[in-house]
Order: sequence, then structure tokens, then C-alpha cells
Amino acid sequence: MANIEAVIGLEVHVELNTSSKLYCSCKNIFGAEPNTNVCPVCLGLPGTLPRLNKQACYHAVKMGHALNCRINRISRQDRKNYFYPDLPKAYQITQADIPLCENGYLDILVDGNVKRVGIERIHIEEDAGKLIHDGSDNTLCDYNRCGVPLIEIVTKPDMNSSAEARIFLENIRSILLYIGISDCKMQEGSIRCDVNVSVHEAGSPVGTRCELKNVNSFSAALRGIEYEIKRQTEIIGKGSSIERETRRWDDKNGISILMRNKENAEDYRFFPEPDLGTIALDEKEIAEIRENMPELPNKKMLRYVKEHGLNDSEAFIITSSPDKAALYDECVRLQRCSIRSAANRIVGEITKFMNDTGKSISETGITAEELCEICSAHEKGLISSSGAKTALEELIAHGGRTEEIIKRMGLEQNTDIAYLSELADKVISENERSAADYRNGKKSAISFLIGQAMKASKGRADPSKIRNLIENKLKKGE
Repeated sequence: MANIEAVIGLEVHVELNTSSKLYCSCKNIFGAEPNTNVCPVCLGLPGTLPRLNKQACYHAVKMGHALNCRINRISRQDRKNYFYPDLPKAYQITQADIPLCENGYLDILVDGNVKRVGIERIHIEEDAGKLIHDGSDNTLCDYNRCGVPLIEIVTKPDMNSSAEARIFLENIRSILLYIGISDCKMQEGSIRCDVNVSVHEAGSPVGTRCELKNVNSFSAALRGIEYEIKRQTEIIGKGSSIERETRRWDDKNGISILMRNKENAEDYRFFPEPDLGTIALDEKEIAEIRENMPELPNKKMLRYVKEHGLNDSEAFIITSSPDKAALYDECVRLQRCSIRSAANRIVGEITKFMNDTGKSISETGITAEELCEICSAHEKGLISSSGAKTALEELIAHGGRTEEIIKRMGLEQNTDIAYLSELADKVISENERSAADYRNGKKSAISFLIGQAMKASKGRADPSKIRNLIENKLKKGE
């Protein structure tokens, strides 16, 4: 069978962190008791009129700038009509023909190469409610989420693998955090996406696409993409053709399930929203939003790779969080330790702490000044690698001064030759089998002996000096 190529496009739905909903003054918060953050407007009761949340528009424009979009100074809102229990008005206010932002792009780094993913549009819309299935024949409706402001980011079909989709989604999440328009809490549904996948034989026209709806996590999106590529490839391999379908991703069972054929999809009967006027943005406001944009993570990542010599993975880990990037940038600015040393500690111990605890750097006692002091102390041989790790863990947990932590915890590295020579003799005599293995050509045995020396010295022996002493003593005994 000829080589199969995949074509992937994404529709990313992002909840905005405004204080109120998109068209009413109800609180925009997660976790409230069901149906407590509702009013006649978001419940769609007769005679009510929506009023647009200006901050949501500004958030959309921010994302438009971040993704290099053209910002439409004049845009409008439309009604998308459909009947479903989670939509009390029986229509959703969205943007159909004239979105706030369109024709942008995002450059991502894939295997060391820059790939450009086109952005077709970014528009604002309101969220629907939530249906709760109680395990019996009953379905409950919680309308707290009705009217929560969303932006939808629609890409062009420019991705060709689940790996590229993952990198794109991770970049989108980082950008949202940097510009501060969403909390990006996947577990709370702050980011969801629909996935469009098609496959075709290399050199043939692009195939018929199928859409996976309401995928609730990045990892599920990737599994869905891989499943669809495999499913569609098998269909083509059997000589059949792909039908255009909307499918639901069942992450528990790892399969996609047919919802409806696209040919039979309901007509949403879009028309301009009669209760809301045209959105007219001031050119000065658009320019001010652009001027106040921070350096974005994808641009930071490219800079770290090109200027600092970090690899893709290291640069991504550091830029994935504004906290980590700010800490790293400050370490670079201070020039009190090597860039490599600071990067290693942030990618290693600090990222592990954040992943394990869910805390941000601002919730710890660490500062760039003290991180540099730990890195510098290790580079100068004042503390060992394990000593630096111990000092950093103490700094993260309780804060303080690096110099005081090193002294209080007894982490200074012992470089006294007489002490180290005596320690080497002791380790060799107490571990005769490993010493014999080394003398008989098993050079890896030296690692065990060094480990025993470090253990006996409680991590304070200078590793390079103790290695040289043990090797020399073993060679003399041959």
C-alpha cells in the first residue's frame, strides 16, 4: 500500500477568565452549586436583552495579536440555532461570517525545524450548559456554564501528525497563560477541542475529513488523532472510501463512535444577532493591546534554542510556564552562574517540584539570586551535585539564603587530600570484591566505590578528587 499521509486541523475552545459572563453580569466561576450563577439573560427568558462583555473582546484581540492575526475593527455576532437540553435559549450567540480575528499563524518547533500552522479565525461565543447523567434514566441540567465567554481558535489543516498537534496545543496553552486570558485548567474544561482528520495516499488529493467532537484533554486529542488515522487508513486499505462524519471520541474505550453523517447534519440557520449591535473596535485600543503584549513562549523557545544552545525539549519545559521562564531570564540577566547550570536546575528539580505539588514558583521560597548562588557554588566545587540538589530542595521548601543553608546543613564539599586519601583507603578495604573487579578489567566497578565514598562522607567528598584517588590506589595495587 502506498504511503499514507494525514492532514489535521483543530478547533480549540478556550474559556476566558473574565469576572462575569459574556452577555450578563452573572459570575464567571467554576465549581458553584448547580444553577446558582444564572439569571433571566443567560437562561434565555422572554423579554431579556444581552449586553456584550467588552473585556472578552479585548481578550480575543490579545490572542489575535499573539497568533499574528488580522484584527477586524468591525465584526458582528450571529445566532447559531439548534435544540439541545443544555442550551435553554435554543440558540448560541457566536460569530459566523465576520470574526474578530482571522488569517494568522503560529510558528512551532518540530524536531529542530520551524513549522508554520495557519490560523483561519478566532471568534468569541458563549458556552452552553452542562448535562449530568446520574446513572439512572435521569439527566440533570446545570446552567451555570451558560453564557461563559469562549474564544474558538480554528486552525488551517496544516498539521500532519499527532506529534505536531501536541506541540501546537502545548504552545497554545502556554500563550494563553502568558497573556493571562485563561486559567487553562483542563480538569475544569477551560480548554476543549474538536479535531478534524483526513488521510490520503502520498501525491493524491486531500481525503475526506472526519470530525471528533468535544475532546476534553490534549492527551485524549492525540489518542483520537492516532485512532482516526489508523481507522481511516484501514478503510482505504480495504478499497473503501471515507465518508464525511461527525464522531464522538470515547477515551475510556479508545475508539471513535459515529454521531451523524455530515450530509445529514442539522442546518444551524445562522443569521445576524438582532439583539446586539456591531462590534466596532478603536484602532488606538487595538494598537495599545499589541504594544502591551509580553514576549510569547514560542518566540522565547526559539530564542533559547538559537541564542542559548538549549535543545527543543529543554526550551519547551522552561517556556511552558511564565514562572519558569521569568526565573530563567532573571538568572541569565544576573550572570552569576552559567546558563547551562541554571537551565538544568529549572528543567530538573524545579519542574519536578511543580509537577509533583501543582504549585507555581511564586508559591515557593526560591529566587533567581539564590538559584544562581547554588549553581555557582556547585560550579566552583564548593558543594557536590547532590549537595546542590539538597540545598535547592531546602530553598524551594523554606526559602532563605544559599550560603546559610549550605553551612547549616553541612553541605560544604571536603577537598582535603589527607581526608580523601584516608577515605579512599577505607572504601577499597571494605569493598574488596569491587576493587578486584576493577583490577580485573571491570572498569564500571569504580562507580560503586565512588558511591560508597560519597555515602560515607554524607555527600561532602569532592567526587572528582575521590575518583582520582581511588583509581590511582587501585592501579598501584595491580
